[in-house]
Amino acid sequence: MATVNVATTKLPADTIIGLTPDVWTQPFWDAAAQHRLVIPKCTACGAFRLPPSAFCWKCRAQDVEWVEHDGRGQVYAFTVIWHPLLPDVADTVPYAPCVVELPNTNSCRLVGAMVEGVSTDDVRIGMDVELVWRDVSEGTSVPTWRPV
Repeated sequence: MATVNVATTKLPADTIIGLTPDVWTQPFWDAAAQHRLVIPKCTACGAFRLPPSAFCWKCRAQDVEWVEHDGRGQVYAFTVIWHPLLPDVADTVPYAPCVVELPNTNSCRLVGAMVEGVSTDDVRIGMDVELVWRDVSEGTSVPTWRPV
């Protein structure tokens, strides 16, 4: 019988998180710094597009409005990282990056790690989660997820 690792989740070190926003993603990260989730919505056809991009995937228009979302969703996919690839994260495993599908957004998905302290055995596809902003440096917040 195989041994199953069960532990509680941790978070990757703040020092390895760096952002390089561009003109299309800056509004997302500005709102994140204020602990708000905003999603770009095409003003021509109404399609949401996340991650933010220069052109609408549906109609190729560029103009968007930024729509607030409550940050609740369901785990669409996840993995548990047990072995650190970098020395800077040796003390922060296991961590569980999750892809979360956000309702009422035409299946937009957002990536973030599960918050600390969740049993790795409890993380599952379809799990209801809510967004928790993680402040990693002055003016920089990234999404993490907490079970609901």
